Amino acid sequence: MVQNLETETPSQIIYPESDGQPMADNTLQFRWIVKIKENLDILFAEVEDVFVAGDLLWYPVEGSNNISQAPDIMVVFGRQKGERGSYLQWLEDNISPQVVFEILSPSNTQKEMAKKFEFYRKYGVEEYYLFDPRKIEFCGWMRSEGELTVIDAIENWVSPRLNIRFELTAETLEIYYPDGKRFLTPVELAKRAEEAEKRAEEERQRAELAEARIKILEERLREAGIDPEQLQ
Repeated sequence: MVQNLETETPSQIIYPESDGQPMADNTLQFRWIVKIKENLDILFAEVEDVFVAGDLLWYPVEGSNNISQAPDIMVVFGRQKGERGSYLQWLEDNISPQVVFEILSPSNTQKEMAKKFEFYRKYGVEEYYLFDPRKIEFCGWMRSEGELTVIDAIENWVSPRLNIRFELTAETLEIYYPDGKRFLTPVELAKRAEEAEKRAEEERQRAELAEARIKILEERLREAGIDPEQLQ
């Protein structure tokens, strides 16, 4: 008697939306993940076919739910914005994330990071950036002839895909928009928006005051028998 064994079809396979790992191990790592992700969201806010995500599980192979990685930040050109529980590449026109960032924490091991590097190399990442905020160490790799090769001249490096510039100082890593403005933390962004709103309100009040003064002057001219319009 031959027993038929049932096998799961691709449509029956479950792709978990969490790997059970925290997004960050500490506040410093989390702050950097949020800072880079949020500024990239701002950079591509008006571009509908650029998808930016943080700590989202990426499954590159249909039918293989044990092959996945969750980059701290990933950017996908050619895919629409929108909510996703995970990034199932075969449902995304088979487009792999072109740019990924990893922010190191003390718990990351060399073995773990080597595994991530191999994953990104194998599944088509074009630019891979790694930053250690504790040691202020920054490095990157670019795809060349099918391989991820180290970027030797990383100081003041401009990402070909993102067009943002990286400047490593003794104290921190600064990242700059294409127009030269610096990446800011969410708190800094909120303060800047508040200051801009305050300046706009002050300008509005000054304009209203000037208009009121003009009306008073015009009324006084009319009382003196002078037509203001004839003075223009």
